[in-house]
Amino acid sequence: MLTADVYFPSAVIEEGEAIMPKVDISKVTVRKGCPYPPPFDAPCAERTRRRLGDAGGLRDFGVNLMTLPPGNWSSQRHWHSHEDEFVYVLEGELTLVEDGGETVLRKGDCAAFPKGTGNGHHLINKSATVAVYLEVGSRHLEDVINYSEIDMMSANTDGRFVHKDGTPY
Repeated sequence: MLTADVYFPSAVIEEGEAIMPKVDISKVTVRKGCPYPPPFDAPCAERTRRRLGDAGGLRDFGVNLMTLPPGNWSSQRHWHSHEDEFVYVLEGELTLVEDGGETVLRKGDCAAFPKGTGNGHHLINKSATVAVYLEVGSRHLEDVINYSEIDMMSANTDGRFVHKDGTPY
């Protein structure tokens, strides 16, 4: 579904010609924080997300422009059952935390998280400056997000956060 955040330049389209609409990033809604139930939302309270993929009308995968101030987390540590995920650092420095430990990511670095691995991951900004990165993921309807260190999961089918036994928060 296209949103009001989309900017399509006027163009003449010939038969068989595809256009790539320019997304005006300044017009894409900035969403602050995350939808987790308290207290799990607190470490991510100051992060911001601009849904560039939605703004461009993408349906098969999402692209988010993220900002992460010092001391904030990208998310709770998690892994996806049916979605691949990819991050690319544009500015600053982030610490990737996963099952195998911590890895520093700087401008130009990227990380990939294949679906179904069970390797919980998230990013923490341990630096003194704001970090900016792209977050890319597929949009698989059957995906379930499993949170590694807390009793929480969420299914793409309804987006609700529930305990691992299925009871709602």
